[in-house]
Amino acid sequence: MALRVEDHDAQRSRPEYEAALLDDLDWLGFAPDVFPTAAFRAGRCDGRQSDRLRLYEDAAAKLSARGLVYGCACSRQDLGDASRYPGTCRDRGIAPGPGVVWRLRLAPGDETFDDWLMGPQAQNPASQCGDVVIRDRLGNWSYQFVASVDDFLQGVTLVIRGRDLLDSTGRQIAIARLLGRTTPASFAHHGLIMKSPTQKLSKSDGDTGVRDLRAAGWSPDRVSAEALRGCPLDWGR
Repeated sequence: MALRVEDHDAQRSRPEYEAALLDDLDWLGFAPDVFPTAAFRAGRCDGRQSDRLRLYEDAAAKLSARGLVYGCACSRQDLGDASRYPGTCRDRGIAPGPGVVWRLRLAPGDETFDDWLMGPQAQNPASQCGDVVIRDRLGNWSYQFVASVDDFLQGVTLVIRGRDLLDSTGRQIAIARLLGRTTPASFAHHGLIMKSPTQKLSKSDGDTGVRDLRAAGWSPDRVSAEALRGCPLDWGR
């Protein structure tokens, strides 16, 4: 198991958030095989995305040299509520650079994979979202891009995550292929701990975190047991 701190969004990430995450993992007794918490506390660490910016720049440069990356000047207001980018700037010749969104050209077609928990899947990223954003106008690399680069370069072969990210999988497989990955990772998307049938738990909504449970007297074993009970992995599917 590798620990990754996904702090690619410079405007939203804070050192104290990382410190709290490391403290929680230590208290729960989770010891990563790769990039242990001590490695992050020691300084620069390849498990921290903000320490890997040069790798993302290099990956984007290789894609750009093949004509796969272009600049997009569309604002959120221009796009409205559209979930799929219509390709407005695809052929406008805007160079990727400061102040514009960088988009990666995606060819139409299905990405198929057999999710360990959800079964066979087929997704068409070009139809789902259109050309995917890899960097925003503020210079932040997107989750879809950095996750694909890191999984490829760090040799990640199995990704276990929540079902809320299932729709991202086809996009990341497509991005990884364009980066040169010949064999995609395997994926297992598990259920989420929900506070209502339609709303997942979220600290941004004021829901209780590990630190709050610890302060309330919960033990690490109790936290882990409750998480497993509320979020079954369904490995027998």
